[in-house]
Amino acid sequence: MSTDPQPEPGGPAEVPSCYRHPGRETYVRCTRCDRYICPACMREAAVGHQCVECVQAANKTVRQPRTTFGGQITATPVVTYTLIGLNLLGYLAEVVDGNVVTRFGMLGEAYNRFGQLLPGWGVADGEWYRLITGAFLHSPPNGGGLGITHILFNMWALWVIGPQLEHLLGRTRFAVLYLLAALGGNVLCYLLAPDVLGVGASGAIYGLFGAYFVVLKRLRADPKGIVILLAINLVITFSVPGISWQAHIGGLVTGAAVALAYAYAPAKYRQAVQVGASVAVLVLLVALVVVKTVQLTA
Repeated sequence: MSTDPQPEPGGPAEVPSCYRHPGRETYVRCTRCDRYICPACMREAAVGHQCVECVQAANKTVRQPRTTFGGQITATPVVTYTLIGLNLLGYLAEVVDGNVVTRFGMLGEAYNRFGQLLPGWGVADGEWYRLITGAFLHSPPNGGGLGITHILFNMWALWVIGPQLEHLLGRTRFAVLYLLAALGGNVLCYLLAPDVLGVGASGAIYGLFGAYFVVLKRLRADPKGIVILLAINLVITFSVPGISWQAHIGGLVTGAAVALAYAYAPAKYRQAVQVGASVAVLVLLVALVVVKTVQLTA
């Protein structure tokens, strides 16, 4: 039988060191795990100091703040800035290459000046990407029509309303709503005017108008401002030639419908209802495109 040798009385005591840096002498312990920690590993706590691992573990248990509609609270409207940047890049591409609009604008099917169908062009011929890319293009600066005022107004509206909706809904919900509204506007164009080449983020912008109205009503805030803005734009839509009312109405209805699901989903099943409604709207829009494509190609 053997025993560990006992330290001699008055002998040198063992100097404690940091559990992460064994070579660093310290006499401070973590208030949670009681391990020795050096100044580099100390994190201030309500009482004393804690080690890095304990702080990380505690942060995982802290519930992140959420908006009224279930999204994460964000200080910077990253999605809004990204969307504006994508639209500006699309416009720059149009300035550099004049064929960008005809190649990526919203078009269901194409005809020549004699009324003959041009194969290989449009959504009906498999170019489904036009349903989205068309929403990131605008009237060329030298192409007649609205010109540069087209993108200026749309980006101004996105700059004004986008950050507010993104703050209320959260980044993910706001991005989904914007893209679904853009798709909804182009789908209605495809259904009612498939032979017209259209561009613009107006469908998505009108979707934000409708969504903002729904959100304000849900929060019991005064929607008078957005109602006046929407009314003015609808008058312009139906009075100025060359504007696709189909894109505006399609985006408005789609944005309002998605916002209804986001704003009025019961708290207990909020995420399931919101995700389900978004998927349902997407499936409906895709189904409408498929049906219209079958009709055009039959």
